[in-house]
Amino acid sequence: MSRRTLSILMLGLLVLVLSGCNPTTASPIGPDATGIWDKYLVWPLSWLIKESALLLGGSFGLGILVATILIRLLVLPLMVKQIKSSKKMQELQPELQKIREKYKNDPQKAQQETLLVFQKNNVNPLAGCLPLLVQMPILIAFYHAIIRTPEIKTHTFLWMSLGEKDPYYILPVIAAVTTYLQSKMMGTTMQNNPQMQMMLVMMPLMILAIAVTLPSALSLYWVYGNLFTIVQTYFLYRDSGKELRPKEGASK
Repeated sequence: MSRRTLSILMLGLLVLVLSGCNPTTASPIGPDATGIWDKYLVWPLSWLIKESALLLGGSFGLGILVATILIRLLVLPLMVKQIKSSKKMQELQPELQKIREKYKNDPQKAQQETLLVFQKNNVNPLAGCLPLLVQMPILIAFYHAIIRTPEIKTHTFLWMSLGEKDPYYILPVIAAVTTYLQSKMMGTTMQNNPQMQMMLVMMPLMILAIAVTLPSALSLYWVYGNLFTIVQTYFLYRDSGKELRPKEGASK
């Protein structure tokens, strides 16, 4: 199973989990929250968004931005590892393409040879899924924090109510587009792999399907996170490109 296939399955699981959640009937979250989930995930996120909004003129939309940046900084080591893994996979694409062509009539042999290439280069093709695994409980906790915090749920930011779906579907579309751009930046050599090309399209569609059914605040968090990752990826890839480029005069 490829890394992107696993990502699609995890996102599908996220849709099922969120669709099964019904925090509207749960009590509002507060400092007296009990239980590991409420006390250590939902309430801290609710508190962080509210305190950030307080410092930014009462805007919960900006409070979500601050919370997103802080969360992304916490998982930054995992994201850096994911980007390095993606970069290594790109470097191996010519060799993997040769294997696919050589053993196109023998999928089992092609898989064996591919695994040998991964082992030889110390690459784990599923390593890039770890950030998504970590962010899944954060997304679900975010959902609960939004719905169970009246101040956030009823707040209006730009054209939308944060606790309601985007009435114009603008944020879901932006979330899908930025997801596509993010995936494209992290897999620029996928044009030779039809399966990867399909996943490149399916991932944004999955995000769109999620975003149109959930509160705008969650879509806002997703857009902020995607933009953060796009900027982060640009600088990390640019720096790695400088490292790989031969120094001037080295070949003379």
